[in-house]
Amino acid sequence: MTPFPKERILSGLTYDAFLDRFDKQVQGETPETVTPERLELLKLNLHRSKRVARTTKISEDLQKLVEAINAPQIWLVLTEDWCGDSAQILPQIVRVAELNNNITLRILPRDENLDIMDAYLTDGNRAIPKLIVYNNDGEELFTWGPRPIAAVELIKAEKESGKSKEEWQKDLHLWYAKNRGEEVNTELTRIFSELNVVA
Repeated sequence: MTPFPKERILSGLTYDAFLDRFDKQVQGETPETVTPERLELLKLNLHRSKRVARTTKISEDLQKLVEAINAPQIWLVLTEDWCGDSAQILPQIVRVAELNNNITLRILPRDENLDIMDAYLTDGNRAIPKLIVYNNDGEELFTWGPRPIAAVELIKAEKESGKSKEEWQKDLHLWYAKNRGEEVNTELTRIFSELNVVA
């Protein structure tokens, strides 16, 4: 069982609300002070998010598994709009969730919900995006994230070769662009198949 009230998770943002908040930051319509560097990053991530939402394709196998879910589920994503991985992954997760009306997806900003984030660390880090799937009783079915395994391995290899953060981040986003969500499809398909969470 999740140690957090279901009502708190359900009070998170819908994807439309997340994008609206994202867009307002880019347009300078929020009271938060955004540095020029952060603003450029937000603009880039918003562009990435919209491109992925427009072009992502859900595999037939994953679509069948998700459409077969016959009981309510809550999909929680912990993330932030400044996260480049989230810009590449969150729109695809949203598209998958939209395949079945039994799925309620909510987004919680990581930095405003560190107590929840700290229950879902990756190797001791507050890595995002993090997808946590619960049944309607609040029982955790599985977690996924923050990146596909192939992306994790790419970064590890690039760091070991001595590449700078700027260099490996550039290569990571090239990988995302070429992969076009295939690894996310594959990993989610495997999880749904192995855990039989559609029952």
